[in-house]
Amino acid sequence: MTRDSHNWAYRRIALPVLAMLRMGASPERLAWSLAAGIVIGINPLIGSTTILCFAAAFVFRLNIAASQLGNHIVYPLQILLVVPFIRLGSLVFHTTPLPLSPRSLLATARATPIALVRKIWLWEWHALVLWTALAVVLLPVIALALTPLLNRLLVRVERHQYPILSAD
Repeated sequence: MTRDSHNWAYRRIALPVLAMLRMGASPERLAWSLAAGIVIGINPLIGSTTILCFAAAFVFRLNIAASQLGNHIVYPLQILLVVPFIRLGSLVFHTTPLPLSPRSLLATARATPIALVRKIWLWEWHALVLWTALAVVLLPVIALALTPLLNRLLVRVERHQYPILSAD
């Protein structure tokens, strides 16, 4: 079977997970590592996920590669969720809503730049609080859902039903 016969998801997601299983990573540890990466990967603070995944993997002794894989898989979702997190944070914490029009933001930046920076930080802080509450629930749910799937994959890997493709 040639490399071109497999789709992007198989080559970029499935094969790395299969390789980790073949190298002896336990399905439970991989599930928690992937789940941590996925949950950290959707946090509303753009640019923080890679460092947070490394820190979580170090502190909780997770698989670094699996947590980074989970993190990078959900990157588009992080971009999509930033504004909803901020808007929900404004509602929950009763702050002024984020102006979404570029004109409004530019006018505010020109008139009161320091006040805008403070508001942005307040919106971000509220979004992070909401994300943390969601993460506490979402992390074990994802890990517990992935564990049986990875256990089944391990059985197939041990039977050599999933080849690792060569780089040529």
